[in-house]
Amino acid sequence: MHCGVGQFTRKLCETVGKLEPGGVATLTLTRTEGTLADIWSRVGSARNVVCNFPIVAWKRVIARPLLALAMARLRGRRVILMQHEWAGLHWMRRLTYVPALLLADTIVMFSPLVRRELAADRLVGWTARKCVLAPLPPNLPAPAAIAESELRQRLADARKQGRLVIGHFGSIYPGKQPNALLSICAALKQRGLKPVIVYVGSFIRGMDRIEQEFYARAAELGLTDDVIVSGYVASDHEVFGIFNQVDAFCYPLEEGISARRSSILACAQSGRPLIVTGPAEADEFDHHPRFKELIDRGAIILVPRGATEAAYADGIAAAVTRHSVRVPFDFDAWWRDVAEATRAQFAN
Repeated sequence: MHCGVGQFTRKLCETVGKLEPGGVATLTLTRTEGTLADIWSRVGSARNVVCNFPIVAWKRVIARPLLALAMARLRGRRVILMQHEWAGLHWMRRLTYVPALLLADTIVMFSPLVRRELAADRLVGWTARKCVLAPLPPNLPAPAAIAESELRQRLADARKQGRLVIGHFGSIYPGKQPNALLSICAALKQRGLKPVIVYVGSFIRGMDRIEQEFYARAAELGLTDDVIVSGYVASDHEVFGIFNQVDAFCYPLEEGISARRSSILACAQSGRPLIVTGPAEADEFDHHPRFKELIDRGAIILVPRGATEAAYADGIAAAVTRHSVRVPFDFDAWWRDVAEATRAQFAN
């Protein structure tokens, strides 16, 4: 499974590098890469040190990034922490990121909701004063051509049989409420719409039993044969080939849609309707006009927070009978936006 934050980091470095040719370099830190001497040397040659959290393999590699940030402060370099999530992370994981919050000169976040979550933290809530907002782009570009796959063909066959294909893209973890989508699928099934849910992604290994509970809930609802989990998909061409066979995407989110949901932005490029829980606060997209435009133009359809499964089923049923809303999507411009916002935090 690829790390979405890792992919974001590589693409951000590439885009900032285009704006500042020769002025950006990366240092990969794993259990086997990035010695203390490497970190000390590379930090010494930089004016700004940027680190992205959360990290998928946090229990194995968290020490080296924290050492890099500590060395940066020790050597008088500006530390910019990009923190993609907060309250949705396991409490032990959050605890390991506390030193990074303390060491950072600036904390870049992508959602007012996540900034409020940090501000509400009893231990480090005061660090929210360091936060600035940046617009998050999609991680995946829609390729010019799509690729065939066994799963794409399976979905195509299902649609020929009159089945309704509901999509969900991205890593599967409690914050995305995967079981809530099962309940919506059950509501659609009761209406005779013959749904199939395809989760394009993998379960995140954690300290919970989300995968076991997911399949147990599917069996309880009588949906065992109506649920597909793809696991890792090798290429963007294959991902968008699968998207091409989806009738609608659905994200029932307890927290509501937020500006940090890059998986939703990837789906939006497909031109298929997205039915998503509305945001927690009206200002969620004030810093992100491109994301807001997708909502305003109907490419993303909002369902009120607290709505029942029936309301989501209504939204899906209505959306698939309408023409898809395809909003022009300038992938490079989205990335320039976040690169410029990041550069604005640099020390000269």
